[in-house]
Amino acid sequence: MLIRLSSPAPGTHLVHVARQPIFDRTGDVVAYELLFRGQMDAVDAQRRDSYATSQVVVNAFTEFGLDEVVGDRTCFINMTREFLVGELPLPFGPEQVVLEVLETVVVDDAVVEGIASLVESGYRIALDDFVWGSGHERLIPFASYVKLDLLNGVTEHVDEIIAACRRFPQMQIVAEGLETPDHLKLANHYGFELRQGYVLSRPQVLTAASLSPTKLHRLELVAALGSSDADLEQVLTIIASDPALTMRVLRASNSAVACPTTRISSIRQAVVMQGLDQIRRWAMLMVVDDVAEATEAQLVDALHRARLCSNLAPAFSADPDTAFIAGLVTAVAALLAVTPAMLAQHLPLTDEIELALARGTGSLGRLLRTVEAYQRGDMEAFEGQYSGAELTRTVMEAMRWSKTVVPSSR
Repeated sequence: MLIRLSSPAPGTHLVHVARQPIFDRTGDVVAYELLFRGQMDAVDAQRRDSYATSQVVVNAFTEFGLDEVVGDRTCFINMTREFLVGELPLPFGPEQVVLEVLETVVVDDAVVEGIASLVESGYRIALDDFVWGSGHERLIPFASYVKLDLLNGVTEHVDEIIAACRRFPQMQIVAEGLETPDHLKLANHYGFELRQGYVLSRPQVLTAASLSPTKLHRLELVAALGSSDADLEQVLTIIASDPALTMRVLRASNSAVACPTTRISSIRQAVVMQGLDQIRRWAMLMVVDDVAEATEAQLVDALHRARLCSNLAPAFSADPDTAFIAGLVTAVAALLAVTPAMLAQHLPLTDEIELALARGTGSLGRLLRTVEAYQRGDMEAFEGQYSGAELTRTVMEAMRWSKTVVPSSR
């Protein structure tokens, strides 16, 4: 279930991604094109640059989760030159994604070489708004899809384009810009395999509340991952110090292109499962994805709860790393104005954490209930487990730690 909100909770902001269905000849939805939207009621993309692509990728994969946006269908994502030639990384595998080469990309040797390398790595390529004579003919041998815009007069060279495409058995033609019944008749006349346009379905904008990683932590993470012998412990420390960054790493772990059957019980496990190379790609993309930040006080409060849960875990026979994740999820859920159980649906958490968040069961659930009671001012929650002095020291240590890891000026 997607979290859809009309307005953000305090200290958060709304993120958006639009999806437009792509249909086959029988009318079944076989794919979605993912589109940039800067606001919930935006009609058009407004921009189609590297920033837009980065936001679409980050939001689809780490805010919503790709399985929530497209399910088991294929997604088409617009790619600018920077991504095609390798200047910006692709932090996802080729299994479920088609890379659309925008018509604005100037096709030179570097682009041809970059696309050839992507195809060799298993990625599928679509040529968007294909126009004969634009130079994009050089890419036809690499393409799995050619998209023809019937709204804007591509029919002038349509026979020539179709003949060129039909020389490649793997090629499918997508009729886009379909806005009238006549456009549909034309697509049927030429036998185009796939169809996309307003006459079939307009883009749907999906919206969710998000707590964004701070720019400083993104840059620190990129720097820590900059060398081939990156220090895993340093990477874990940076990720654990930022609630939103932790959420994104966990959501990326839950992506269908990662490892959907593995359940996560710690930040270390999520990082190790994806590998430092994959984390490096996400971190670099997040630097491009320049969005708003949560307040310092909110981050400190979220981390204080997570650290306090971790510190108190041994007294409840719970694992400290698992308790940190559970405590952080409850804090982030409060910032997003959703329940911990609802947020947990978007994360690849272990059954122990899910049950603790949803039902408050087990030693971990008891720990979460106790910490929540204490933070409401119920000191009796710790009766018989900690002396007043011990509890004060534990709480103060968690507070000092949380204030240390959140920069005081950002």
